[in-house]
Amino acid sequence: MRTVLGMTLMLIAPAALTAAAALATAPLAVRAVLKHRRAAEARITSPAGIVEGRYVTIGGVEQWLQIRGEDRANPVLLVVHGGPGSPYSVFTAALREWEKHFTVVHWDRRGCGRTLRRSGPESGTFEQLVADGIEVAEHVRAHLGKDKVILMAGSMGTIVGLPMARQRPDLFSAYVGTDFYVNMLDNERQGRADTLQRLREAGNQRGVAALEQLDADPRTWDVKAWGRRMQWSMGTDPSNPNGGLKKLFSLLLTKPDYSLLDVVAWLKGFAAVRDGMFEQFMRWDARADGTRLEIPFHLFQGAQDVVTLTGPAVDYFAEVDAPAKSLVLIDGASHFAAFTHPKEFLAALRTVDANA
Repeated sequence: MRTVLGMTLMLIAPAALTAAAALATAPLAVRAVLKHRRAAEARITSPAGIVEGRYVTIGGVEQWLQIRGEDRANPVLLVVHGGPGSPYSVFTAALREWEKHFTVVHWDRRGCGRTLRRSGPESGTFEQLVADGIEVAEHVRAHLGKDKVILMAGSMGTIVGLPMARQRPDLFSAYVGTDFYVNMLDNERQGRADTLQRLREAGNQRGVAALEQLDADPRTWDVKAWGRRMQWSMGTDPSNPNGGLKKLFSLLLTKPDYSLLDVVAWLKGFAAVRDGMFEQFMRWDARADGTRLEIPFHLFQGAQDVVTLTGPAVDYFAEVDAPAKSLVLIDGASHFAAFTHPKEFLAALRTVDANA
């Protein structure tokens, strides 16, 4: 198990090596203590609260839903994770305060996390994921007795979430995008150039050589080339080098209800879905279906995002035609702004009208 875990982490990002080493060398008793502490912090005891984790048949596949909140009367926040194969339920501990104001629903998509453990590997297509997401929203709305839910999508989840909002606006009171992808090819082209500039300014010849080996045109890249861009961009993040990844893997390894098999499944799903969907997500263009939305549009973005670049996201926001919209740039935050700066992100979320 240690060998598989270590190899998978190496494929994801060098920052994950720290987490791999911790899991491989630290006594399991230490992990048990940390999990116990997380469980105590996560406990919901309010009479109106809800804590559920279960499989639901979606698109003919048993898929995992986690539902948590302190008051069933609160608005429902359906989270569409990124990766494209990295379920955000691992961030539960960081989002504990959110559960006082929202019922937070995390969905492990097909081929990811606990859905992978139950139903096996399957990357699918983005069209299938959009259809699954709509079915999940319909289920959650009926299960929790809500007319509409707030749809929040992050990173590569925005590639799924935005079409969901366009196709079924009747299900959602608002769309919240974060770590927002606009046009993948443009984003990767500029991301490579920006990272090269940081590396040159820092005198990092190794990094410069690594990125100069990549063609300036991302259409020539394979998934390994894209991973190299991500590695050096996140590793040179001026806000917090690899900070989001470090937090992610720390929480992954200490999630109270995760066994080591769950950890391995999460990592396998990340790598498999990323590899299987690479060509699809590199074709993404948010403008392809226009910039009109029938529901309020909110963009809450790290002000210094080096992965899903902030500038193009802000430009897209200006073009969006929606009944209402708001833009919040979280200063000092890069990628994973919702999870590295959960209090600031929650303050923005609480301005979203769940009854719009």
